[in-house]
Amino acid sequence: MEALLGFPLDAWDYATFVAMAIIGAGFLGLLALILGLPGRIAIGRHHPEAEAVNMMGWLGFLGVVPWVQAFIWALKPTNVVDIRNLPPDTRRATDEEIARLTGKPAPETAPPPARPSEPRNP
Repeated sequence: MEALLGFPLDAWDYATFVAMAIIGAGFLGLLALILGLPGRIAIGRHHPEAEAVNMMGWLGFLGVVPWVQAFIWALKPTNVVDIRNLPPDTRRATDEEIARLTGKPAPETAPPPARPSEPRNP
């Protein structure tokens, strides 16, 4: 090796190689941690598009903007409202609004259940 380099390698040179390998491994570990962060956040928050956020986070290393977008997407609130479980009054109002926006007649719905009458104070 001395003929190739022009000087002999000693313990400090090998220590430098080991230090550079440790720093390189640490950099790759930190890079993997940062690139996977949006996906782990989305999975932890039970995001409906967690797999897409994860892929966008990993592929975002090609440019910074997609990774930032994936990070914001992972933190976006995802309250999915199932309109089948709405109260009858709200369901009727929603059906009327949809009918008004589409230009169709409002569907006939059953009247809400009668509430028990309250006792009157004489």
